[in-house]
Amino acid sequence: MDNAYFFIVILLGLLAVGDLIVGVSNDAVNFLNSAIGSKVFSFRNIMIFASIGILFGAISSSGMMEVARKGIFNPSAFYFDEIIFIFMAVMMTDILLLDFFNTIGLPTSTTVSIVFELLGAAVVMAVIKIVESDQLLSELNTYINTEKATQIILGILLSVFIAFSIGALVQWLSRILFTFKFEKKSNWLNSLFGGFALAAIFNFILIKGIKGSPYSNMELEMFNNLTINGFIEYNLFSVQLFAFLFWCLFSFVAIHSFKWDIYKIIIGVGTFALALAFAGNDLVNFIGVPIAAFQSYEAWVSSGIAAENFSMELLSQRVPTPTLFLFVSGIVMILTLWFSSKAKKVVKTSLDLSNQYTTRERFNPTFLSRSLVRFFIFCNDQIKGLLPKKIILYLDRSFESIPLKNNQIKSNIPEFDKLRASINLVVAAVLISLATSLKLPLSTTYVTFMVAMGTSLADRAWSSDSAVYRVAGVLNVIGGWFLTAFCAFSVGGIIVYLLYIGGIQVVAVIMFTILLIIGKNYISNRKNKALLEEDRALVMESNSYQGVIDETGSTIELVLKKGFKIYQLLILGLSTNDIKPLQRAKKNSEKLEDEIEDLKDGLFYFIRNLEESSVSASTFYIELLGYLHDLSEDLTYLAKISYDHANNNHRKLTFAQIKELLLIEESIKKIFKEGKEAFHSGQDQSEFEEVLLEKNSAFELIESKINTQIERTRDEETSPKNTTLYFNILIRTKDLITHKFELVEKYYGVVKKL
Repeated sequence: MDNAYFFIVILLGLLAVGDLIVGVSNDAVNFLNSAIGSKVFSFRNIMIFASIGILFGAISSSGMMEVARKGIFNPSAFYFDEIIFIFMAVMMTDILLLDFFNTIGLPTSTTVSIVFELLGAAVVMAVIKIVESDQLLSELNTYINTEKATQIILGILLSVFIAFSIGALVQWLSRILFTFKFEKKSNWLNSLFGGFALAAIFNFILIKGIKGSPYSNMELEMFNNLTINGFIEYNLFSVQLFAFLFWCLFSFVAIHSFKWDIYKIIIGVGTFALALAFAGNDLVNFIGVPIAAFQSYEAWVSSGIAAENFSMELLSQRVPTPTLFLFVSGIVMILTLWFSSKAKKVVKTSLDLSNQYTTRERFNPTFLSRSLVRFFIFCNDQIKGLLPKKIILYLDRSFESIPLKNNQIKSNIPEFDKLRASINLVVAAVLISLATSLKLPLSTTYVTFMVAMGTSLADRAWSSDSAVYRVAGVLNVIGGWFLTAFCAFSVGGIIVYLLYIGGIQVVAVIMFTILLIIGKNYISNRKNKALLEEDRALVMESNSYQGVIDETGSTIELVLKKGFKIYQLLILGLSTNDIKPLQRAKKNSEKLEDEIEDLKDGLFYFIRNLEESSVSASTFYIELLGYLHDLSEDLTYLAKISYDHANNNHRKLTFAQIKELLLIEESIKKIFKEGKEAFHSGQDQSEFEEVLLEKNSAFELIESKINTQIERTRDEETSPKNTTLYFNILIRTKDLITHKFELVEKYYGVVKKL
């Protein structure tokens, strides 16, 4: 059995690496969203700032490791064989949960997951011990550190409300003071803000970086041999006051003399600081358990006592984490940050929900989001009714955002300005500093995300056009957090029970399952990346008439290519009576429709981006978008009715009907292929003329099949569902062809005039 425990410790080390990878992918939103959203730095520079912060934070995180060792349960109440299964269950559950949330692109809390996993696994193991020893369930608090666990859980939950409220309040006050024209304010006002912001971040780095590091107990001879920690504690107010004055002076000199952008400096330093906080605060979530397991194993081996009799009281003692472990962990985190595509997906969710401008909304409104929006609109109207008109006008002027410039490409527009990005970083830094000083593993995800949501609300980014979608999105994320807690507790408990009754064999089975799930998600992610280049083609960024024509041609070509693939899947599914191709067709058609909706949503930016001499391109583009939308609707309708027919197990199409559909498919193939080639060739008029010649023959083919089906219905058809489906397919296919030829005719008409 000794070898089995050694094997488990090795597995825990491997799981720690995997957990670091999936954990960083999810938590990247914590420190990247402000810098990326404001677009003040290149993505490369942002990653450099974050990487340096992660490395420093990882090295200084030793103090927080105690949470994994004794923060949730009383280790002295368990034996080595029990504790090792608790740790194994925690890591297995953690990697599964985080990978799931990364895959769907939602930020969750690694702190919440590790706390509730430890709690769930420890509770189940404690219940097993209680049942086997004929104890009462009231003895559970002997095993669980209920006071500390309650404190941690309350701290995590309160962080949601506190972070949102403080973020909203600070942003509201800052916007009133600085407005959206903050860069034009006086040097002394910007210097004061810079001094306050940089001092807060400095204090944050001091508490997170120095006080938590292994070097904090170094003695300073010039200060009567006080340790660094001691000096900070005894002189905290003086240090903070000096820092504020110093950074105010620095900000003034930087602005007045060197013409530096103080907000850019704040965002750069703040990104470094939050990355440091993430590594310092959250590293325990990924390697705290494996390190505790390794140290437990070492102690057990050297003791010579049987695993089932070796008390884990040693975990109650403070044991420093080897710096080498922390350094290696930091390197793994940095590499993940640079190469993880899932990290970018999670960051995008946060940016979409805090975007100052109109964007494609990811979440659908719900009854709760609509009700909340109506309630707060009502409250806002009541408050406005009590305030003098002068104050209302003053507030409205303060929140007047700067209009977008003409010729400003949508992809280059920041999600929010530098003032909001700075507030996000400063408020998050202050709140996390406070939690860290109290030794609370506050969820950095909760804090940074809710601060960003609070500031976006206060900044009026949630307008009447977007509020219901944004609120629904925030509620979805928060709901996901509660789901995380429930799943972490229950799955952690289930796995520890399976491990207890099945031993090493169950460990192997569960590990194999985890590898299968993660492997499947990885393959799926690679497939999505392969489609990314195609998706990018559905973007319009030209500002000239000729450029619009060229890009529109490429877009239509791509839509025709995707459209025919969908139609092929439809015919395949109907002819073989196989639901899987129909399911894929339904999914792909809905995706295509969403992509075209994205283009329609970007009309505002497209029109503003055009040169004044090319305004006529707007009409051309809008009309083509209408045809593309009609075409995608036809495909979506065909996919839906076909899927529903097969899914409801209705009678399949007859051999004659399938044969006719295959003929129509060949005709569609020829039409779409020639159309795609015509648009690919650019402005070769002869190509378009050849396509248009196929119009009459295509219509005649469809009409002949409609007449055939009418005769068939009168004489031999017995299935109403079958008849309805077939007629709908024929009619909508005719509409599909019509809209395709309308596209060609419109584009050809423009090409002829060039």
